[in-house]
Amino acid sequence: MDDDITRKIAAAGHDAAQRDEAMRLVYGDLLRIARAELGRHRRGETLNTRALVNEAYLKLFDRDGADFENRKHFFATAARAMRQVAIDYARARLAERRGAGAEHVPLDALEGNPLPVDAQAEQLVGIDAALEKLAGLDTRLVTVVELRFFAGLEVKDIAALLGVSEPTVKRDTRVAKAFLQKELGEA
Repeated sequence: MDDDITRKIAAAGHDAAQRDEAMRLVYGDLLRIARAELGRHRRGETLNTRALVNEAYLKLFDRDGADFENRKHFFATAARAMRQVAIDYARARLAERRGAGAEHVPLDALEGNPLPVDAQAEQLVGIDAALEKLAGLDTRLVTVVELRFFAGLEVKDIAALLGVSEPTVKRDTRVAKAFLQKELGEA
């Protein structure tokens, strides 16, 4: 099944029918990722799971056809698209409430605990800026963070997607968290 999905995603490109078929095959996975993402952002949000998946779909296929090399590339891109949608939403919320203070939330709050978008939009925007800086140093670290914290994937799933060992994913997570904590502490 994974090979079938990979072929359909890779072939989707410019063909709307093939994109729709690829989307049908991965829609359940994207909903699971969206639920994990939104589970971190509860408490009065207006962005729901299907809206997040639909917005991510538009980001994934808004170019002149999307070229995904394989399943890993597709899901990493989907996780990044969902992160961008959540960050865009947080920025919009900040624009609506300029000047309102928000409490400091440590990076560890992302793991396993809800992080409400409305209440902590500033922290999400700060994390996004730190991730952009980290991307300039090591893109795999950012991919691990996106897949683990934004997409809610388990270490073993990330290892399989990236073709690395579970200890490598755990090590990458520790390195990325240390970098982000340093960046967020200086901000």
